[in-house]
Amino acid sequence: MGGMRVLLDTHVLLWWLFDDLELSASARALIADPGNAVLVSSASAWEIAIKHRHGKLPEAKEAVENLPRLLREARIESLPINVEHALAAGALPGPHRDPFDRMLIAQSRIENLPVLTADPVFGQYSVPVLW
Repeated sequence: MGGMRVLLDTHVLLWWLFDDLELSASARALIADPGNAVLVSSASAWEIAIKHRHGKLPEAKEAVENLPRLLREARIESLPINVEHALAAGALPGPHRDPFDRMLIAQSRIENLPVLTADPVFGQYSVPVLW
C-alpha cells in the first residue's frame, strides 16, 4: 500500500489518535504505513473544536488542546482550506447539510484524495472511499 495519499474523516482521526477499537484493521494499517501521506482537513479541527465546545465530543479535550502536536507526532499533515475548496463545498448538490463533510468531499475531489471513512455519505458524492 506504500505511496498512497489519503484524507482522514474526522471520526477516523479521533479513533487513530486515541486508539479506538472502532478503527478498522485496514484503516489502521494504512495510517501506520510510513510510505503513505496521511492528511487531515482544517475543517476537521474546526469540527472537533465546535463539537467539543457543545459537549458532543467530551473525549476530545486533549485533541482540542494539543491537536498540532498530536498531528506532528502521528505524521499527519494538515490540509488547509482554500477558496477553491470553499466554493466547491458550497456548490455541492444534494440534501447532505453537514458543512464539515461537504468540505471533505470538496477537498477529496479537488486534491484527488480518497477519504478514509466509515461514513456512507461520502459514497453518495462519488468520491473514492477507503475503509
